[in-house]
Amino acid sequence: MTQTNERSPGEEYETLYSRLQQIVEHLETGDLPLALALALYEEGVATAEACQRLLDHAALRVRTLMDGGDQSPAMTETDE
Repeated sequence: MTQTNERSPGEEYETLYSRLQQIVEHLETGDLPLALALALYEEGVATAEACQRLLDHAALRVRTLMDGGDQSPAMTETDE
């Protein structure tokens, strides 16, 4: 059986969320140079937005299933 490098949305979310936790821990130390703190903050914002997109897509899939739909909605360009 061959494996692909693609992750499921759940695995991707877990990876992103874990990275977000690491970023928060680093920022909470408070002893980072300003440039590094700013870079981490920017990465954190982007990571949080990516997590939210995945959660929104999952919620849409659940609503579709609850409404009796049998097809999962296609991800739009903004969801990627």
